[in-house]
Amino acid sequence: MSSGGGSCVAAVDIGGSGLRVQVCRDGRPGPVRTAPGVRIQPGGIDVPTLALAARGLLAEEGGPQAPDVVVWSMRGLLFLADRVEVMRTVRSTLGAGRTVVVSDAVANLVGALGGLRPGAVMAAGTGAVAFGTDFGDTWRRVDGWGHVLGDVGSAAWLGLEGLRAALRAHDGLPDGSSVLLRAGVDAHGEPATWPRQVMNAPDAPERLAGFAPAVAGAAPADPVAAALCARAGQGLGDSLLAAAVGLEDPVLAATGGVLGAPVVRAALEERLTAQGRHLTPAVGGALDGARLLGAHLVEAGTLPTHAAYLLVG
Repeated sequence: MSSGGGSCVAAVDIGGSGLRVQVCRDGRPGPVRTAPGVRIQPGGIDVPTLALAARGLLAEEGGPQAPDVVVWSMRGLLFLADRVEVMRTVRSTLGAGRTVVVSDAVANLVGALGGLRPGAVMAAGTGAVAFGTDFGDTWRRVDGWGHVLGDVGSAAWLGLEGLRAALRAHDGLPDGSSVLLRAGVDAHGEPATWPRQVMNAPDAPERLAGFAPAVAGAAPADPVAAALCARAGQGLGDSLLAAAVGLEDPVLAATGGVLGAPVVRAALEERLTAQGRHLTPAVGGALDGARLLGAHLVEAGTLPTHAAYLLVG
């Protein structure tokens, strides 16, 4: 799918690990430029700062200051920001001819499936959210509740569970892992300092996610770590299946760094197989989805909209 002759589409994807911008001119994607990502403030996500950062990255691209279309894909759109205010801020700061504000769950689905196709996708990175839609009557999101209340199977969840297992070993409780305790000390210092590091820091989800590779790396030799990775995959599978409810013969896909852990991915696939489903390889991610949504708007002149998940202005 091209972005149309003579058009300029700017795709912006914002997650916990960073802000990414890619400009597509005349159907040709440019380089991906990055800046720091979401930081949760007491009032929610600081969208004006993110918009200014995106404008700076767009300025590095040169050429027309205002793209024809900007697609703004953002983590936390449903609960940590006012969608109308996000639209207003992005439109006024970036000045595009058309502005699309979309949940990263939708952008992930479009990117994974390579276009606006009915299906469901599990995005398992720092957080975890599953989303299924036919871009008509059914729009279904599962999990994505954040590292305190949910995001089961995500990197933040796996890191948190790993640190909990480490502290159980420290306290001499059942189901603890001395392997993870040593890894936790190497990563974060003495256990007495861990609560402040992962409870009060504005980047707590990213700090927790940073410990997930240690849990995955310990899984081949440590039964506790292996069990945590298996639980992560099972939880991801359950969310993906729930997101697909109501869709007829949906395509299922999964993306995200946590799936690079073999035990996690195997447990996810086993969960789907038990229900007669299977994974289709993902074509791309959220940034690709944002670009494809922009291309569709240029070519078709319209997009399916939803008050919570996909706004066009």
